[in-house]
Amino acid sequence: MSTKTDPNLPDPGNVPSPNFADFQLDLKILQAIEEQGYIQATPIQAKAIPVVLEGRDVMGAAQTGTGKTAAFTLPIIQKLLPQANASASPARHPIRALILTPTRELSDQVAENASLYAKFTNLRTAVVFGGVDIKPQTALLRSGVEILIATPGRLLDHITSKTADLSQVQILVLDEADRMLDMGFLPDLQRIINLIPAQRQTLLFSATFSPEIKKLAQTYLRNPVTIEVARQNAAADTVNQVVHLVPSEHKRAAIVAILQNRVKAGLSRQCIIFTNSRMGCARLASALERDGIKAAAIHGDKSQIERMATLEAFKTGAIDALVATDVAARGLDIADMPCVINHELPFNAEDFIHRTGRTGRAGSKGDAIALVDDSEKRLLEDIEKLMKRKLTIARLPISERESKSSGSKPIAADPFFYMPYEPGQITAAPKQEPTSSSIKPGANQKKPVLGALLGGTKK
Repeated sequence: MSTKTDPNLPDPGNVPSPNFADFQLDLKILQAIEEQGYIQATPIQAKAIPVVLEGRDVMGAAQTGTGKTAAFTLPIIQKLLPQANASASPARHPIRALILTPTRELSDQVAENASLYAKFTNLRTAVVFGGVDIKPQTALLRSGVEILIATPGRLLDHITSKTADLSQVQILVLDEADRMLDMGFLPDLQRIINLIPAQRQTLLFSATFSPEIKKLAQTYLRNPVTIEVARQNAAADTVNQVVHLVPSEHKRAAIVAILQNRVKAGLSRQCIIFTNSRMGCARLASALERDGIKAAAIHGDKSQIERMATLEAFKTGAIDALVATDVAARGLDIADMPCVINHELPFNAEDFIHRTGRTGRAGSKGDAIALVDDSEKRLLEDIEKLMKRKLTIARLPISERESKSSGSKPIAADPFFYMPYEPGQITAAPKQEPTSSSIKPGANQKKPVLGALLGGTKK
């Protein structure tokens, strides 16, 4: 069977990526992987899977969209297979692996992946999170489950109700560990860890690790192996980033102009737009609807059912602009997501990395646009300090309305909008507009062959 490695995937040392079969995974697991159309592992998978299989504690850092979920779920399934059984007795299916995540969306995504990878085994998977009826979750836990994915708050609800017993957990995973370990989650996390046997394997995975978080994480790990496949606190190399300096009152018009110009340049209109507040999120979505853009909001005030319905509509293309708070910055996994726009910069620089990570996933290419006004320049400096590089500042494209009134061409002098994946050519805003002949219709329309499920290479 021939394989092809996507050149956009980071490959440390130029060593060919191993096939999943090289890890000596069970044939049932390999069958599930192949059914998804994947053959080769990404760098984080290539480094992490063998170490997890050895039983070592791991602190894994990798860029978003590079397959971290498979890096821990695949070896967990392999390690639990000897205890898999077809018994109907709940007692024969205790919780053996616990995966904690900070958001409902990430929990749901990890659970979906784990279920797919364990499809041909007798291992049971389940997910519990807040915002939905607890009764179906309770029934599921009482029937027995080996791999449980959960948000801390809802898991504690089940522990209080005695429907979740952690006394036989062998493997603990903290996904998006930097957020899991911040002060907001720490008390709940400590309560949960106190209920898990001390003799366990602990895995921490995230895209960002500050020195403070690394120090704190050491209290949970035993002689851990640190795995870093790329420089920390950076978006994937497949993401082209640009900043537009825009007064706050003009940002909505700027988004409309950006989306109009992307369409005229042969690019997709679909994008995720990030805001900082729930109220601002809802207002922006409504305003974009009035501007003729199919938009919807997703934030913490929405019920889980509403959020899932909105995400499904976005994935099917019924919605062009998904306006979101940072509830969607981590764990939202949409294949071939072409663009993210920061309507406002986040107050936490690390959240900018996670927002950017919603595009350019699994080897796909994407654009990340930030709209920055004078009051946000300090936040921009913090982001650049974290990323250890300056972001390109480019002139904003003009809207169709402006072009009709001024007689200018709809596509402004900003090559980002029709040469989005050639960063070397975006050193500064050009002095004059390009001619229409320089714009190639349909350029960059070809979608990459990679999905976002494993982050690996397809057949």
